[in-house]
Amino acid sequence: MTGIIIKWQAMSPYFRSILRIAAAFTFTLHGTVKLFAFPAGMGPGGMTVHLFSQMGLAGILEAFGGVLLLLGLFSRPVAFILSGEMAVAFFQVHFPRGFWPVLSGGELAFLYCFVWFYLSTAGAGPWSLDAVLAKRRDPVRQELKA
Repeated sequence: MTGIIIKWQAMSPYFRSILRIAAAFTFTLHGTVKLFAFPAGMGPGGMTVHLFSQMGLAGILEAFGGVLLLLGLFSRPVAFILSGEMAVAFFQVHFPRGFWPVLSGGELAFLYCFVWFYLSTAGAGPWSLDAVLAKRRDPVRQELKA
């Protein structure tokens, strides 16, 4: 039984990559909805947000930051910035509606904030462009880490 647990724990970096990819995919869609009305526009008219507004900035961060996280490129600083964006979203929009995220509609902002904060410290995982670039920069050190 211990061997199975050890093998399962050894998969942790790969599951971190899967978490990053899945979360970044859905996060990117929040931005593409705001900026490009894809896969659907905001509101009943299928509109987009004004680019030079707070929602426009959020759309830019979500769409382009989400793509960078999806690829695992510049993951730590991008995740840190997006964590801050989600903290602002939660406290500015949802928290005034109530303390509990489930009642204020803030579950996604709350979860994204902490997932991105975690990835800003833990890194993107082995299935990322960050890992590829690190291996190219210092192949000996990366082999020792594995």
